[in-house]
Amino acid sequence: MTAAAQSVFVSYAGPDQAWAEWVAWQLKDAGYEVELDVWDWRTGDNFIDRMNEALERATAVVALFSNNYFSRTRWTKEEWTAVVARRERLVPLTIEPLTAADVPDILSAVIRKDLHGLDEQAAVAALLTAVDGPSAPTVKPGFPGAPAPAPAAPADSDGRRPRLPSGAGLPRVWNVPDRNPHFTGRQAQLAQVRDGLLNGRRTVVQALQGLGGIGKSQLALEYAHRFTSQYDTVWWIDAERADQLLVRYTELATRLGIAKPDAGAEHNARTLLEHLRTHDRWLIILDNADDPRDFETLIPTGPGHVLITSRNPGWNDRVHTLSLGVFPRGDALAYLTTRVVGIAPEQADGLADDLGDLPLALAQAAGVITSGMTVDRYRALLTDKTARLMANGGPHGYPAPLAAAVDIATTGLAADQPDAALLLRLGAFFGPDPIPLAWLEAVRDQLATVAVDPDDFMWPQAALQPLARYGLARVDHETFQIHRLTQAIVRDRSGEADATATEDDVTTILANATPDDPDTPTAWPRWAALTSHLAARKHSTANRPPLRRALIQSARYLIKSGQSRAARDLVAAVHHAWTGTLGEDHEDTLSSAQYLGHAMSDLGEYGEARRLQEDTLERRRTVLGENHPDTLHSANDLAVTLANFGQYAEARRMSEDVLERRRVLLGDNDPGTLLSAQNLAAVLRSLGEDAEARRICEDTLERRRTVLGEDHPDTLDSAGSLASVLHAMEEYEEACRMSEDVLERRRTVLGEDHPDTLHSAHGLAATLGALHKHAEAHRMQEQTFERHRALLGQDHPHTLDSASGFGVTLHNLGRYAEARRICEDTLERRRTVLGEDHPDTLNSAHDLAMSLLTLREHASAVRLLKDTRARTRRTLGPDHPFTEKVTESLVSALTAAGKPHEAYKLMASLKTGQRQTRRKRR
Repeated sequence: MTAAAQSVFVSYAGPDQAWAEWVAWQLKDAGYEVELDVWDWRTGDNFIDRMNEALERATAVVALFSNNYFSRTRWTKEEWTAVVARRERLVPLTIEPLTAADVPDILSAVIRKDLHGLDEQAAVAALLTAVDGPSAPTVKPGFPGAPAPAPAAPADSDGRRPRLPSGAGLPRVWNVPDRNPHFTGRQAQLAQVRDGLLNGRRTVVQALQGLGGIGKSQLALEYAHRFTSQYDTVWWIDAERADQLLVRYTELATRLGIAKPDAGAEHNARTLLEHLRTHDRWLIILDNADDPRDFETLIPTGPGHVLITSRNPGWNDRVHTLSLGVFPRGDALAYLTTRVVGIAPEQADGLADDLGDLPLALAQAAGVITSGMTVDRYRALLTDKTARLMANGGPHGYPAPLAAAVDIATTGLAADQPDAALLLRLGAFFGPDPIPLAWLEAVRDQLATVAVDPDDFMWPQAALQPLARYGLARVDHETFQIHRLTQAIVRDRSGEADATATEDDVTTILANATPDDPDTPTAWPRWAALTSHLAARKHSTANRPPLRRALIQSARYLIKSGQSRAARDLVAAVHHAWTGTLGEDHEDTLSSAQYLGHAMSDLGEYGEARRLQEDTLERRRTVLGENHPDTLHSANDLAVTLANFGQYAEARRMSEDVLERRRVLLGDNDPGTLLSAQNLAAVLRSLGEDAEARRICEDTLERRRTVLGEDHPDTLDSAGSLASVLHAMEEYEEACRMSEDVLERRRTVLGEDHPDTLHSAHGLAATLGALHKHAEAHRMQEQTFERHRALLGQDHPHTLDSASGFGVTLHNLGRYAEARRICEDTLERRRTVLGEDHPDTLNSAHDLAMSLLTLREHASAVRLLKDTRARTRRTLGPDHPFTEKVTESLVSALTAAGKPHEAYKLMASLKTGQRQTRRKRR
């Protein structure tokens, strides 16, 4: 195959990018079609998809074997295993010595070609031979005893042409700090820097911009070391003091041999800049450069590279800038796992969360922990000793611990821009998420801790710019954001009086920013912005009633928007705090208990929810009275939890009582009354009273459409419940039509993964199965099951509902063995989670019995159905439709097991019972 006909994909580890560029360039130069991720893939592309597509296209995969290549944390394993699995052509090239233990067994017998240790001409020949395959020489070999001619030096007229990464040492001119041995992650950003610096023939200047401690200097340092072979001169300059830049340039000029000792710093600096303008393969790193205006005539020009690190976003207007954020969580976990031997995954995740994934903070924490402190102790100290912890454990490669860096920046800010320093302190008492500027603008005349000129129409935007310049905050045209550790340090440095006054201002801002109805999806984005800031103040709200009320509404928003776990965590904290400060019977304490019980119930924690709801209901009856709206709210929640427990008779009694009281107190069309009606219909449906459930559902749906609108979540809940009743009454076509409509609306209003949306998908799949659309039902049920499992966990009751439905669809498709496995697993989990006699458990037992019967395990099916029938009669009663269904299944199983007499007797008793039931219902 000719070079032009071959498509080569280069597989490599991130630290070996210089080798990958050299190999790809040489192959492209030889006429091959080459795909290299950093050349051909765009930021934002799906990495896995691009890799799979590249492997599909490639006729050969060139793999650059190194110690990094076989690291278990890298994607290179997926690349070469995919090639081996497809039996495609793998061309392994070693770029550094490997021990036998480095190479996986499956690759140990593969013939490899060494590139390391060769000069460039020999390496090019070895590369092309490896890809082309061996061939006999076309000229007579020379006598082996004759001295070899000196190899010709390859032409290097193009400064962009990658050099062979020989590993022969540092460039002749080199002034860079030692490499950080613990550098982790940032592969995408390194690739962006490299790509940006190669994106032009003349000087390319790139700036790395971000908050203090974000890792800008570490990224620049890693780049310098990783691509050292591509430069003749690499010079690192501490540019924090711009007035010393001429001196630093003179030092480089001296090293290059072009300085005149008596000419002065300015002359020698200009000589250096002129020299760089006419030479290539140099890299100048200006670390911690502040004001771009100080460097306007001092940035080198010519066919080389300049890399700047700065906290100041002002560089954005002058050069191409890469803005760095905190570590992605995966990089933070990889760093902690490498540095802290034996750290548990949940500990690493919790610590990374506590530290806000800030690289400097992670490095400090690792340093302290590896010196003898446990992870749990460190995390506990972070709660109220943040500033002191961040003053210790200064890591290698960073100029100062985080607390010192923040202190230096805040001191400079206070001296330079005192108004900005006051805004920094105000922002430190919010949560770590973005703070909308509109919140400050709305109450600018009510703030006591910041001075606002009434005529300053640029406030607060202009006052916040110095925070960005000092690397203390990220500022855009709508929000500003301060890292959580910077906030903690600033709060710790605030005096008691200043802290109290600032918290008063924050209370004013947050109370004014509180949106309206948390039940309405259109208000949820505003609630999302507010809730994180309320949560940050949850431990200091006891004497701040406006924040308590806002926190309670935030919990409701979280529950309504399907974030019950976040709601539970938030409201559990405030309930504990308020119980101690306000007392167990305070109205806000009881409200927090109410939403805590609601969240627990949503999470399937029925036992804890019931205990808390019973206690809250009893306290409200005592404090507020039987008919107070809050008391009725607690009674309603408890009725729902009883129904979740399968205690339908008690749930019905309580639901009917609450509905009647709400009708008298609130009226027929009040949202609370309609909620009680909807809950009663659900209980009646569970009791098999479908006709009455349908009547209530239809009435409630019509009222909610009128009161709340067609797309309100409560209206959609009523429509979904009516569709469920229609399914139970075997009106499948109409049930399907309604379910499809509700599902589409919920996807639009609530999103794909909201629990209510998933509930609709589960119900529609069941109806599709009843209409014998088994393939479509299976697809939908499988997707819903996977989403439930990812969202709620393996053992959540809703996940088990989906698992049960998935098993039914498998059974309907004739995949009986798979259906049996699903049914067995679901039954076992429901027994553990819900108990032996819960109606859902009994339903799973019936499903499993049907699978056993189909698989001709008649005796096992009979035993299971007899036990299920006895439990169903005891739990739901002999006249319940499900009891009749189980009895009919048992009749079939007895007949199949060769026991027709027993089956006949059972059928006769079933018919007698059905006649009696019909007479009662007349």
